[in-house]
Amino acid sequence: MTTNNNHEISLQQAIDMTTLYRANRPANFPICETFEKEAIFKLLAEDGCAYLRIYYGMKENLEVDAVLVAANADQEDMLPPGSALATSGTDDIILDDGYRCPQDCPPPSPLNTP
Repeated sequence: MTTNNNHEISLQQAIDMTTLYRANRPANFPICETFEKEAIFKLLAEDGCAYLRIYYGMKENLEVDAVLVAANADQEDMLPPGSALATSGTDDIILDDGYRCPQDCPPPSPLNTP
């Protein structure tokens, strides 16, 4: 990652992107996933965390889910101890099982309604 990106986009860009996604979304992909603030803060508070990385995984029922991990300044995933690729000796965590929409959808907003 060689650019310094603040990752911000306009509301209209977000509306356009989420509208296009919903129009073309495969059935097993969520509209969105919601994670509790405490879980995100715990992930970001890991010693050495410089990035939040989001992978997309698939459960046995073929539903796609977001998998969140911390990454260090060298852009290495910070994985729990016992992993062959663990980058630290701390209790790094991996997050999954966000509140998945459809099923647990947020109230309507310009990002999730036609």
